[in-house]
Amino acid sequence: MAEFLAEREFEEKIVQVNRVSKKTAGGNKIGFSVLVVVGDKNGRVGVGLGKAPAVQDAIRKGVSYAKKHLILVPMVGTTIPHEIYVKRGAAKVLLKPASKGTGVIAGGAVRAVVEAAGVKDILSKVLGTSNQASNVYASLEALKKLQVVEKPREASKSVESVKDMKEKEIKPEKQIAKRVAKEKLATKKAEPKKAKTLAKKKK
Repeated sequence: MAEFLAEREFEEKIVQVNRVSKKTAGGNKIGFSVLVVVGDKNGRVGVGLGKAPAVQDAIRKGVSYAKKHLILVPMVGTTIPHEIYVKRGAAKVLLKPASKGTGVIAGGAVRAVVEAAGVKDILSKVLGTSNQASNVYASLEALKKLQVVEKPREASKSVESVKDMKEKEIKPEKQIAKRVAKEKLATKKAEPKKAKTLAKKKK
């Protein structure tokens, strides 16, 4: 039962099926290569290429490989955190974040990868080759290189606030000494005034 649920949590998309032949001593040996995209639509996606004499066996091999090599795609809501451009061989893929409700604006190869990963809103453009397999791997590499953009930390405290903190940190003894010094200065200033008033009264 657990294995059945594990199988169901992944969605499989066949991107490309090629018929291949291999020359042997007994003649040409026919086989198939299948490119498969696997994802849980919740941030995990993988790509696998399976080769076998029968299509179903090739699909199974591709799915098995993709599940063993899943990547985790960072997302912000329903889109990617930032724009990214990747060049992989002849493939050039540009991915851009989109606002909620935009949908997946992408071609077949790119669409298969981003939808399997669970991205619901994205803009994309294929700038290089039209080869499906190349664009699938380029799209996967682009998602792999995404990084969550952290908010900049709060600016350091102002000079005034730092001064306030320093004043609070002054020990009570120093505060008392400052107060006494101020009182002495005030009394010194007051003494000449008192002397003048006394002299006037005597006259």
